[in-house]
Order: sequence, then C-alpha cells, then structure tokens
Amino acid sequence: MAELHELGADELTALYRSGEVSPVEATRAVLRHIERWEPHLKATYALDADAALEMARASEARWRRGEPASAIDGVPTMIKENIATRGVPVPLGTAATELVPAAEDAPPAARLREAGAVFLGKTTMPDYGMLSSGLSSFHPLTRNPWDLTRNPGGSSSGAGAGVAAGYGPLHVGTDIGGSVRLPAGWCGIFTLKPSLGRIPIDPPYPARVAGPMTRSVADAARLMEVLSRPDPRDHMSLPYQPIDWMRLDRDVRGLRIGLLLDAGWGTPVQPDVREAVEAAARAFEAAGAIVEPMRPWCERSMIEGVDRFWRMRFLIEIRKLPAGRRDRILPFIRAWAEGAAGLSGEDVFEGYSQTLHIRAATVAATQSYDYVLSPTSPMPAFPAELPCPTNDVTRPFDHIAFTLAYNMSEQPAASVNCGYTREGLPIGLQIAGRRFDDLGVLQVARAWERMRPAQRPWPQPPA
Repeated sequence: MAELHELGADELTALYRSGEVSPVEATRAVLRHIERWEPHLKATYALDADAALEMARASEARWRRGEPASAIDGVPTMIKENIATRGVPVPLGTAATELVPAAEDAPPAARLREAGAVFLGKTTMPDYGMLSSGLSSFHPLTRNPWDLTRNPGGSSSGAGAGVAAGYGPLHVGTDIGGSVRLPAGWCGIFTLKPSLGRIPIDPPYPARVAGPMTRSVADAARLMEVLSRPDPRDHMSLPYQPIDWMRLDRDVRGLRIGLLLDAGWGTPVQPDVREAVEAAARAFEAAGAIVEPMRPWCERSMIEGVDRFWRMRFLIEIRKLPAGRRDRILPFIRAWAEGAAGLSGEDVFEGYSQTLHIRAATVAATQSYDYVLSPTSPMPAFPAELPCPTNDVTRPFDHIAFTLAYNMSEQPAASVNCGYTREGLPIGLQIAGRRFDDLGVLQVARAWERMRPAQRPWPQPPA
C-alpha cells in the first residue's frame, strides 16, 4: 500500500471507515513527511502539530461512532495564510503586517472546520500576494520540490510546493490573476480557479477567488463540495447550488474546444510548453472533440492599464502604513507600487476600464467554444530567488497573459499537468470554461487525467 501521506481524500476516508487507519495515524504520517521536506522547501507558516492532532482525535471519535461530519472528515488539510483561521495571525506574506491573531475563520476555513478537516497549519505567500513567486519579506524563501533551485510560483506558493511534496491531500489557495494556476502549473498539481463567487471569501474583491489545490481532480471536487457552501459575509458570492461535484465522468466527443497558443502579449510560449499543450489538444481530438486554433483577443495596452490600476490601488494602501512598517515591504513590491506616484486620476480610471475591456473581449472570444485549452504559463518554473520570471519591475506580469483574462471575465479555469520539459520540470495545461460551468471544467480535466501519458513519480525529500 502507498504511504499514508501519498493517499487522496477518498482513500483516507475509506480506511477511516473500515478502521484500518485512524485520522490520528494519517495526521502523524503527514507531519513526519513535512518534517523531512520542510528544511528544504520552507512552504509552511504556523504549522501546529498539537492542534492538528487534537482535531484528528476529535475526528477519530466521530468515525468510531459512525458519525463523520463530511466526506473529508479527518483529512489533513493546509490553508493559504491570507485565509484567516481563528487564533492565527494573518501576515499577508509581508514583514509590514502587525501580527494580531484572527478573531474568526474566513469562509473557506469555516467550511473546512465544520467538515471536520484536520488543519495542519498555513502555507506561505509573497508580500500581499502581489508576486507569482515564493519570495517574501516575512516567510523564508519557498522552493519548488521538483527542483530546489526553481520557484514554486505564487502567490499560493507554499500550497503549490506543499501539494507536490505531499503535505496532505487537501490545500486551499487564492487567485486574482493566476495565483492558484501558476503554482499548480509549475509544481505539476491540479487546481481550479472557480467562477467568481462560487466559493465565498472574505474580504471579497473583483477577480479574487479561493480555489482547491490538490494532486487530483477528484480531491479538488471533494473540496468544492465543502468550500462552495454559502456564507453571508461574501456580498459578491453566487447563490448556492447543490452541485453534484463528484459527477466527474464525461465523454468529450463532440465538444468544441478552442486552442490558444498566443495570448496576444507577454512572454512567447517556450517550445517544450507548446509541444506539450499541442499534444494534449491532439489527444482531445483523437477522443472525438472538435479542436480549433484561436486567435488572441487581448493586447499589451490592456495589461498596461490593469497594471496602472493595480499599482495605484496598492500605493494607496501602503501609504496608510507608518514609515517604519512601509520600509519592511519587499523592495520589488514597493518599487512597483511607487511607479504609480505620478499617475493622474484619468490615467487610473482608464487603467481600471481595461479590466472591463478584457472581460468583454474574453467572453466574446470564448463564447462559441465549450472549453478553451492553453498553456497555464508560457514557461516552466523560473529561478527560486526571482520575484517574477522577467525580474523587471516595469514588466512584472508578462507570464500571466494566459491566466489573467479569466479572472477579469469571472470564468472558471483549471490547471492540470500535461507533461515535462527536457529538464524534468512540470508543464501546466489550462482548461477554461464558460462562466458558472465549474463542474464542466472539472469533468474535462478529469477526462485529460485519464488520457494523458503516465505521470512521473512525485518528488521525494533529499536524503
């Protein structure tokens, strides 16, 4: 049998149900595995073995009574540190934050606690989630388990690294421009950026979502059962729907699928990435889908506008901080925000308007397709010490050209591994669907899981 830390949620709960393994045993096994990896990865924050074992013992008692709280009761789980958990400070990845224990769970954490999940701790992120990187002024540098010289991506950096390394089967991240999909692509795992409002979150913000990060589509579907339950604190959330998230089997024959290999701006797609995505498209075609190449619908002026808007939004926030705390922010992030200092109100408004232009263009371009395939990122994981692949504060977003559009349009989009570079680094395939078709995206991703070539073994801790 596989090691306990390698098992998915359903495999673990089947063992709990039969009495062969208890949640306490599974939690201890995952904690031991984290102990072996963590000196190399630095993917955790507020790891709390005592609290985790207390939750595991409570779950064990429920399973013994035959009264589990949910289908994930007792499953080891980790949560991105910007999702508040009661009693734990929320540093937002930056040394500029005053560490005050959170008064209550944010909606995703509240749903997980109600479901009986075992909280091992939190996972790392960069300053304010403003980088696709494991670089932070508060956390140690987080690295990619496939190659410790490489970045896991971000802003859900610790979650991406942790899932690939086996830090428990269930993780939750957040995404405003690619922050669950980019680390998923670079770490070879699965994630779903759901439709805006599908998973209640607090504080809500346009384009910001929480999403499951797991090794398999099935584990992500199990998380969606829990995370999509309603919470009145999110005034932007969708009406709750009792979706059968585990209805994952689907025939792709007849589906009309677009293939996008040029986003219209940003870093050109590297050859290894292009080859892997084209091979996935051919596999869908061989399975009966109708695959058609797509022309890009975005251009650089759009992202330049969004960049101006985001810079000013963040500059306003950091100007509220006392000088001493402001000085603790990662220098790259400060320099990026201060680039907005000379912008006029007209500049910023025109920048904001580009978010609506991207939304309209994305919906129009994808409307005639059931799903769209593309690279998650145009390149594989980049050097660990860099804040972004370009390392250029004037062009920090060239790697998010394929992911950003679906945040603006509120459409669901997943990343699932579709191959490896010649150096052995994972390559992410992005699968996007129409707004609200979250289940359909999961189904197509599950179909790809079954079609794709055998995956390489998950990375193991250095000896």
